[in-house]
Amino acid sequence: MAPLHLSSGDWSADLVPDDGAGMTALRFGGQDILVPVPEGSRLGGPFGAFWMIPWANRLDGGRLGPHRLPINRPQEGHAIHGLSRDWPWVVETAAPDRAVLTQAVDVAPYHYTTRLVVALGPAGLSLDLTVTGGGDMPTPFGAGWHPWFRRPPGTTLSFRATHRCTHDARGLPIAAEPSTGLDGGEEAFLGLDTHFPGWDGAVMIAWPGLTLHMAATGALANALQVYAPRDRPVLCVEPSSHMTDALNRPDLARLGPMQVLAPGESLTGIITLTAEGSHLPKGAA
Repeated sequence: MAPLHLSSGDWSADLVPDDGAGMTALRFGGQDILVPVPEGSRLGGPFGAFWMIPWANRLDGGRLGPHRLPINRPQEGHAIHGLSRDWPWVVETAAPDRAVLTQAVDVAPYHYTTRLVVALGPAGLSLDLTVTGGGDMPTPFGAGWHPWFRRPPGTTLSFRATHRCTHDARGLPIAAEPSTGLDGGEEAFLGLDTHFPGWDGAVMIAWPGLTLHMAATGALANALQVYAPRDRPVLCVEPSSHMTDALNRPDLARLGPMQVLAPGESLTGIITLTAEGSHLPKGAA
């Protein structure tokens, strides 16, 4: 299936339904918001953005109660980032500024459908997600969005949360301590691969000449995972519905449990991105 190109005003986005409905490019006023995906590359590298469904981030040993999900990060022993990014989505409708995509996944114990509405408008980008459980028994669900934002010199990050996790050598949370979130430049976030429960649903990322605001509602407004590797200029700020590895860490899961969906029940959330720039090309907002 051919990629989808959406545009409205100063915004443009490229989607790849066959590659997990991920996003290969997002621009405002001609400037890249995400690290663009190299020509011919699939999502999963340090670029673009993808969905994490039906769990977000790491699942130790692939353990989900009595079930074992496929280990896709063998060097750490994790099932990471869910299933939906590995399966194609169907384009139900497409317009110049809006697309509706759906997906059905059947990988035991998971049986579910998803519906994603991607819309661009004068106010920015909207990602409206619904995940509906299927099968014949209640199952724990979660979701998240994994963008690879640019990180040029002078980038700052600001958000509020109630807790900050400490992690073991495999990136799994082992404790949570009170926190107010983050507010600063690289001195505040460089080297993090850190989970922040109790997020208030708002983030500001500022680059020289451009400020991005991300807001989430519903299930996607519960927590953030922040990843800022030292070896490449990227910044991942990932809205997530639950604590990393929540089912295997009951003492921490109180800060962000997975949502148990009976057949026919749904998890919903919306992410919006808006931007403002002071040094954009002539004619841009």
